[in-house]
Amino acid sequence: MAPRQNAARMTRAPKASAGRTAPRRASGTAGMPEPQVNLAESPLAWLARRAGKDGRALVDQTQLAAGERLRADFTRAQLTPRVTSRWSEVSGAGTPEAFTDMVLAAKLRVARAMTAVGPELSGVLLDVCCFLKGLEAVERERLWPARTAKVVLGLALDRLAGHYGLSGSTQGRARAPVRSWHAPPEPPQA
Repeated sequence: MAPRQNAARMTRAPKASAGRTAPRRASGTAGMPEPQVNLAESPLAWLARRAGKDGRALVDQTQLAAGERLRADFTRAQLTPRVTSRWSEVSGAGTPEAFTDMVLAAKLRVARAMTAVGPELSGVLLDVCCFLKGLEAVERERLWPARTAKVVLGLALDRLAGHYGLSGSTQGRARAPVRSWHAPPEPPQA
């Protein structure tokens, strides 16, 4: 009897035929490279997988998308703190001339999102979405009662999703207006 293969193994990519290479997709939108994000380390992804007492996810898909979009902009803006020292120094690094347009645009998007959310909710968003702190750590640092960070985070994510124009449902008109096209009147034929 042949040994069973583990079903959880990753499947292999199909081999490219000789002489041809597989087409590559451009990463990012409009030529911007996407930052590498590990969703397993995100507190938002963990909250999206967990169900509350009512059976719904603690963070819905719209809130998750808004939080991960903020995290991507935060990473693109190079606002994450460094863990190690930087050994290869680029000349002019740390000066405004060293920043690329992508970094400056991402910083502007983060600033606009924080302004739209407001000062009372932006700190929780930065802690959970960008600095990847857990809800218990946020409550402990801010001296909040237990389970209040979840409520405040939900309000902040709803406001952030509104800023980004994200909605959990699509809604159209009850009835579309009647439209018709008419040809111009034909001239009388003699």
